[in-house]
Amino acid sequence: MILADAIAALEKQFPILAKKEFRNETTLTVESGRIAEVCAFAKNELGFNSLANLCSVDNFGNEPRFEVVYDLYSFADNHYLRFKTTISEDEPSLPSVAGIWNAADWHEREVYDMMGIRFNGHPDLRRILMWDGYPYHPLRKDFPLGGRPSEMPDVAFTKAAPLEGGPFVTTPCAGGSKEREPRSKRIE
Repeated sequence: MILADAIAALEKQFPILAKKEFRNETTLTVESGRIAEVCAFAKNELGFNSLANLCSVDNFGNEPRFEVVYDLYSFADNHYLRFKTTISEDEPSLPSVAGIWNAADWHEREVYDMMGIRFNGHPDLRRILMWDGYPYHPLRKDFPLGGRPSEMPDVAFTKAAPLEGGPFVTTPCAGGSKEREPRSKRIE
């Protein structure tokens, strides 16, 4: 199927809130309550048999605050298609697409863990990166860069995690960006 025909079929079947084309990629914005229905149609009727990615965006300070982005791929037709939906901060939840693509299982768990967006109907919605009982969502823009103290000393840090260190370091100096650019640590 030609991508333009697939998009036309979607526009005929569902209300499309916005359509954006950029660098030969098409993004369709759909209603949040119908995202699972739109995804099922894209897979079963249009041949988008792979969920390449599912991620979220925090538009802190704007409403609706969150966007969830679904990148689909058709192996038979070699086409990519992107769906986007928005949800408010008041009730950040969407229908799960884990029953449509198995790959959505871990993607939805990661979005839940890092952003706090719930996926209704998910078979096993629990944290995937942070420990059970962790009360925050670290990829939200209102989460402090220095982290937050934990009350679970046997599980994680009891103080905010330091920002310095790691495989790359930035040398503080008065020079320009070239001198401040992170470089690999040298062990001498």
